[in-house]
Amino acid sequence: MQAVSPTAAGVAYLARPGRPAVVARTLAELRGPTRGVVELPVRLMWCPDRAFDLGDPDQLLWMYENILRETSSIDDLRRLVNGRTLRRVWRLLNLPRSVRLAWETRHRGLRPT
Repeated sequence: MQAVSPTAAGVAYLARPGRPAVVARTLAELRGPTRGVVELPVRLMWCPDRAFDLGDPDQLLWMYENILRETSSIDDLRRLVNGRTLRRVWRLLNLPRSVRLAWETRHRGLRPT
């Protein structure tokens, strides 16, 4: 089942034209890896080099940005994103405005203070 954050008007935030942003109901359900190398599926990353070393801060950010922007599945989020890590790097992520708003609407703890 997908989790999409609607606006007050009932319209989904879009990750890109025609694709609603997918947002987890809770950050605790995001139990992705915190170390090692992760290879993203082609549906999330189209280039040949889809492996990310989570020990490299820049690669971690790049991986999370791609997942949050491209996923159409809550299962991708649960399997690939770690909730604690997401909270730690949230402000550093370069995300489309609508993706950021979708996540911050659902998870108020991610909003800037």
